[in-house]
Amino acid sequence: MKKILYYDTTLRDGCQAEGMSLSLQDKIQVAKRLDQFGMHYIEGGWPSNPKDMAFFKEMKKIRLRKSRFVAFGATRRAHISVKDDQNIKDLLEAGTKVVTVFGKSWDFHVTEVFRVSLKENLQMISDTVSYLKSKGREVIYDAEHFFDGFKANPDYALQSLQAAAKAGASNLSLCDTNGGTLPHEIRHAILRVRRSVKTPLGIHCHNDSEHAAANSVQAVGEGAVLVQGTINGIGERCGNANLISVIPVLQYKMGRLSFSPKQMKELTQLSHFVAEVCNMPLHNNQPFTGKSSFAHKGGVHINAMMKNAKTYEHMDPRVIGNHRRFLVSELGGKTNILLKAKELQFNLEKESPESRKILAEIQKLEQEGYQFEAAEASFELLVQKILGRYKPMFTVKKASVRAENIGDNNSLSTAEAVITAKGQEYFCEEKGDGPVNALDQALRGALRKVYPVVDTIRLTDYKVRVVNSEAGTAAKVRVFIEFQDKDKSWTTVGVNENIIEASWKALVEAIEYKLLKG
Repeated sequence: MKKILYYDTTLRDGCQAEGMSLSLQDKIQVAKRLDQFGMHYIEGGWPSNPKDMAFFKEMKKIRLRKSRFVAFGATRRAHISVKDDQNIKDLLEAGTKVVTVFGKSWDFHVTEVFRVSLKENLQMISDTVSYLKSKGREVIYDAEHFFDGFKANPDYALQSLQAAAKAGASNLSLCDTNGGTLPHEIRHAILRVRRSVKTPLGIHCHNDSEHAAANSVQAVGEGAVLVQGTINGIGERCGNANLISVIPVLQYKMGRLSFSPKQMKELTQLSHFVAEVCNMPLHNNQPFTGKSSFAHKGGVHINAMMKNAKTYEHMDPRVIGNHRRFLVSELGGKTNILLKAKELQFNLEKESPESRKILAEIQKLEQEGYQFEAAEASFELLVQKILGRYKPMFTVKKASVRAENIGDNNSLSTAEAVITAKGQEYFCEEKGDGPVNALDQALRGALRKVYPVVDTIRLTDYKVRVVNSEAGTAAKVRVFIEFQDKDKSWTTVGVNENIIEASWKALVEAIEYKLLKG
């Protein structure tokens, strides 16, 4: 059974996602991290794009330990010699040992987009692949729109593959470019392809019908040995096949081992790292590496999980670097509270007064609009207070904020904070881009002299939810604030009719949590 190779196109296809923009340094960071993980191929982009060519030049200075770096481009233009095509010259100048070229497999695109004869298109494919091979490059051929082409004109779609194979392509990657193909159609097409060409096959799926991962897995089941996709599935329109899902499915559910157990334990970190660098937030419910992918809330589920984790988990989260979470909610009852407290190293008995008091307080606060399942730092502080283990690191004596120049493009907020810590009083006034930012700056400014560690954390997320919208502008709001240091992130919650008051409560708890944890 052949080893499956993975081809990451986050830095090319992924960068075509709406709202996605990476600096040169961002791209270098992602490439290094993919290499550290052990990705087999890393596609860097189009050398014909000046920004991407600058990236290729920088990457020549960096020695990848595990990955093969890839330049991407099109077949030669119609009616021009391949050696005179600037796109082909750029591919060679990129200096990668591997190049991927895409060509048309759908006769509709040949006649309507390229506006050339079907014969000329086949010659474009053949000339490009053979020329790049003659220059010592490994050539992967991306058969663009292959599955749509196969449905429309299977004979011509197969001829396009045969042209690339005969010219020396090392892999023929079949593309579901429009993302509308279904798994059974993938199977039918690949069975036919395998009778027509002997060159190893790859799969490159888009997610427009929510089948990119399933189609990729199906293709491997039918004999494909290379899977293209992106980290977290980012990409144009609805994205690409999510390698973060495909890799563990093939590794653990189909026995197609491509990475060591040590590498697989880095999968969650890789997923979160790329999300952070790309500024494309990871959905909590993303399979495998999402924050909620192994989270349990309902009381029935939790009770079963206490007996055997297999009852409500399809795999052990630890093998991919994730972890099990028990969410704090009135739905989970005392069992949930006990499990969460145990995670935090608080040993409680189910019927103890402390357990009853914690559950009663959570039920009361949730009726007021609080929600602790996404604010575990606030829950930990609450438990410490009820158990009498809470020792305040500082006390806020006064805090205020005022806005200036509201209504123009130069509005600023000014905040003041007076705190006492270790027997002394500290004051700070700071300006910020909005009241919450100003309060954050003022609070940390007041704390800085006694707790310099506050400079090692940063606010990474701020969410506001209306609790009772029927109250209009007098409605309560729930504010979640997330902070992060070099090791982890944590979230706190505040609720009030006044959005600034709710934000202040969450902000104070977030910083206090960091000081308590060290």
